[in-house]
Amino acid sequence: MRLSILATAAVAALALVACSKKTENEAAAAGDHATAAADNAGDAAASAAADASANTKAAAADAGSAVNNAAADTAAAADKAANSTAAAAGVAARKADAAADAAAKTH
Repeated sequence: MRLSILATAAVAALALVACSKKTENEAAAAGDHATAAADNAGDAAASAAADASANTKAAAADAGSAVNNAAADTAAAADKAANSTAAAAGVAARKADAAADAAAKTH
């Protein structure tokens, strides 16, 4: 009977050792998966940061271009207004001269 109990205990111990090795292997595999997942998360975060940076730079360049275009359009409008004012002043001066000439002829 003692031999039977001893044999059963030996088989149980071997089973525990086998289960322990399997558990170690599974734990190591889970650790490897966790490491890979962390690496992938880090890569994804770096990629997202790079994309955000590129998008911000593009938006800033577009804003700068819009400001430059607005400044150019404003300058062109100011030039056109100055030219129109000068032309209107010329017309007014000619009309004033004509009125002065007409007034001089009636005296």
